[in-house]
Amino acid sequence: MIKHPFPPLFDGNSKILILGSFPSVKSREQKFFYGHPQNRFWRVISQVTGSKMPSTIEEKRGLLLSNGIALWDVIASCEITGSADSTIKNVVTNDLSEIFKKADIKQIFVNGKTAEKYFNKYTKNVINKTAICLPSTSPANAAWSVERLTQAWGVITEYL
Repeated sequence: MIKHPFPPLFDGNSKILILGSFPSVKSREQKFFYGHPQNRFWRVISQVTGSKMPSTIEEKRGLLLSNGIALWDVIASCEITGSADSTIKNVVTNDLSEIFKKADIKQIFVNGKTAEKYFNKYTKNVINKTAICLPSTSPANAAWSVERLTQAWGVITEYL
């Protein structure tokens, strides 16, 4: 079993929560979200929010918090081979209650179908909230260009 190695990112001003599935090998090494340079998350979020592309973890944290965005993952621990979502087994989910106690989250979004699958299976009925599924920013989702992703992800601004 591999445990999620870093905490959620949020504060009292967070209005939306974006949930991924489980951190990649690179993200686990960096102990921060979307650490693989080929993942388009940071490019998409910076374009959607009209912000400068962040390069450091501190800049990434500032970009999210200054725009009311909380970030976390559905899975707290699991068995996984490398970074392949298709190999995820024996899932234990994260407890989201701390985020909902401290922030007025208006909408939950999930980054891709794997996050949606585990959110719907384990979390949705526990917290009695639904999530909007956005196309994955992973490089494995090669059918979606940064431009298409940015257009689809633009829906988050309705809640910020």
